[in-house]
Amino acid sequence: MRKNSIKNTRINGEVQRVLAEIIRGEIKDPRISPWTSVVSVEVAPDLKSCKAWISVLGDEEARQNTLQGLKSAEGFIKRQLARIVNLRNTPDITFIVDQSIEYGVNMSRRIDEVIALDEERSGAATESKDEPDSRM
Repeated sequence: MRKNSIKNTRINGEVQRVLAEIIRGEIKDPRISPWTSVVSVEVAPDLKSCKAWISVLGDEEARQNTLQGLKSAEGFIKRQLARIVNLRNTPDITFIVDQSIEYGVNMSRRIDEVIALDEERSGAATESKDEPDSRM
């Protein structure tokens, strides 16, 4: 199977969906943040290994705790993945922290702050133009 084949793309999507369900609903480890999402999955063409990019909304401590919790639950996750997804081989999963969602949220918040500040400034400028000059 080639790396960018349709079959590999379908397998990546299915593994991503199942991993998200397992992390969200079946793992009881308190170290894993409830704001954890599976951003992307790349399964090797030989189905022996898998890289899963996860995003954790929170501080650095929450990211590290979630990563430790996921690494300690790798056996359980692999067993559940094998039970749900029927593949020739069940891949070994490597979790990688991806901060793209958090980056996007922070940028959106900053844009909103700049827009609000700009509206305040333009509102203050309009009010000062509307007032008649009291010196006359």
